[in-house]
Amino acid sequence: MNHPASQRIRCLIVDDEELPRQLLREFLAACPDVEVIGECANGFDALKAVSELKPDLMMLDVQMPKLDGFEVLELIESPPAVIFTTAWDQYALRAFDAHAVDYLMKPFGEERLKLALDRVRERLSRQQTGTPPAAELRAAAHGQDRQLERLVVRDGAAITLIPVDRLLCAEAQDDYIALHTAEKAYLKKQTIASLEQVLDPQRFVRVHRGWIVNLSAMARLEPLTRDSFVAVLQNGKQIPVSRSGHARLMQLLEGI
Repeated sequence: MNHPASQRIRCLIVDDEELPRQLLREFLAACPDVEVIGECANGFDALKAVSELKPDLMMLDVQMPKLDGFEVLELIESPPAVIFTTAWDQYALRAFDAHAVDYLMKPFGEERLKLALDRVRERLSRQQTGTPPAAELRAAAHGQDRQLERLVVRDGAAITLIPVDRLLCAEAQDDYIALHTAEKAYLKKQTIASLEQVLDPQRFVRVHRGWIVNLSAMARLEPLTRDSFVAVLQNGKQIPVSRSGHARLMQLLEGI
C-alpha cells in the first residue's frame, strides 16, 4: 500500500530520558503531517507499543537500560522506519548509516530533524518501511572494538537476555542460528557471520562454516578422520571442525 505524502506519519518516540522526549514532541508538533501516537521510556514498553499501535516511524534512542535500541529492533518482526537518536561516536554511526533511515546526534536541532523526516517521507513513498535485519545492523554498529556482552532472544512470549559467558556454541540453521546454553537452545533470526562479528575473537572461534564455539566450553579436540576433527564440549556435545577452523583453533590455543 502506498503512503501518500499528504498522509500523516504515525510516530512513536522511544527514549529513557524525559527531556529528549519533550524536545522531540515540540519539534514534531511543528510538522503538520506527523502525529505522535505514543511515547516509551524503555525498550520493553516500546515492543508492546509497536505491536499494538503499528507506527510508521520510530524515533529510537540507542543507549537505554534493560534493552538498548538495537535489541528492541532485533525483537520486532517487521520494524517500522527508524530514526536513531543517539550520542554514539561517529565511527559507529558511519557503520550503520546506510541501514537506518537516518540518525540524529544528540543534541540536535529542529532543522536537522526536518531533514531526517524528509528521508522518512521518501522511504515511505517508496514503500520501504522496514529496516534490514537488526542483528546485521547491530553487528555493523558495534564495529571491531566493541564485543557483545549479551544476546537477546524472543522465546515465545518471553524475552531472554543471554550473557555471552553462558553461550557454549552457536549453530547455523538456514536463516536462523541456534544459541546453545547449558540449559537449552534458543533460535534467533540472524546469520552466523554477523554473530561472529560481535563476539570476542579471543573467546569464540568459528570452527566450521556452520558453528562457533566458546573456547572455555571445550573439553578436548579429537581427530575424526585423517583431515577432520571434532570439538568435544564439557557437556559431551560434539561439533565438527573444518580444516580452516582447526587452524584457527590451534593458533588461539597455542597463544593461551
